[in-house]
Amino acid sequence: MSTAPPGTSSIHFHDFHPALADFRSEVLAGLAQAPKQLSPKFFYDYQGSRLFEAITELPEYYPTRTEIGILERHGESIAEFLGRDCLLLELGSGSSRKIRVLLDALQPAAYMPVDISREHLLGSAQALVADYPSLEVHAACADYSQDFELPHYPEDLPRAAFFPGSSIGNFEPAAACELLQRVADHLGEGGRLLVGVDLQKDSELLHAAYNDAQQVTAAFNLNLLERINRELDADFDLDRFSHHAFYNETEGRVEMHLVSQCRQTVSVAGERFEFAEGETIHTENSYKYSVEGFLRLAQQAGFTSDQVWTDEQQLFSVHCLRCVAA
Repeated sequence: MSTAPPGTSSIHFHDFHPALADFRSEVLAGLAQAPKQLSPKFFYDYQGSRLFEAITELPEYYPTRTEIGILERHGESIAEFLGRDCLLLELGSGSSRKIRVLLDALQPAAYMPVDISREHLLGSAQALVADYPSLEVHAACADYSQDFELPHYPEDLPRAAFFPGSSIGNFEPAAACELLQRVADHLGEGGRLLVGVDLQKDSELLHAAYNDAQQVTAAFNLNLLERINRELDADFDLDRFSHHAFYNETEGRVEMHLVSQCRQTVSVAGERFEFAEGETIHTENSYKYSVEGFLRLAQQAGFTSDQVWTDEQQLFSVHCLRCVAA
């Protein structure tokens, strides 16, 4: 269904009614596993989203500013590769600073953000249209981590997609390949994908980025327990858990955990869970790739590389990929 919210005639809202995660059942199932785990998709309640925005401004957290720097430095070249007057898809709609850099360079025929959150999707679209009043926006409420639909749009309009923030790193490699294949299906042969990918690097830099001195990342991780307390009538004592993030060199990923500081029992939605001292809840993975390693993954999904840009320190990469098989 396509609707134009009142006073926002250049925004067309397409609701594909994505299945929402069952917070209660997924939390209970995750805590019942050995080892215990919780999905990172549940980080982003209101407070979690605010904390993550604060993380992106931290001096230790290089990905956001480094990616924006690459986009600003190479904006004209990126526009040439993606093609001006295209239909620009964005997977997610939370990177307003980044999408504005791209919109300024690209001047697309239309912009189509895809996000599972109706409220966030519409709010982001309205904020963009306020600054880009001539921009035609088709906001698609869908879950891009699963098979998803897009609104009909003229087939002869070139398509490009934008997936910033190294969000691809939050997927297990096999799931990342499947996601790229879904994007290729929507782009069609010749379509372009611009994707931000965090690079493998010295473990000390990664440790600092995920264990900042102000402990904002720790608060972000612990906020998940606060949310469970609030929404699932749980009794996690946040003082009895601590944030732990480290680089798993064997797996090529940063892992985030919450560590139980003592032997304890926690009640969640009427169910009781035992924790040993030192036992962890695994809350997130963030895979880091070499340029060559990510290109191999992209090739498996039906893409070839047109161009790769990195910063001078080789911390982060932005890939322009072309779909060769859809």
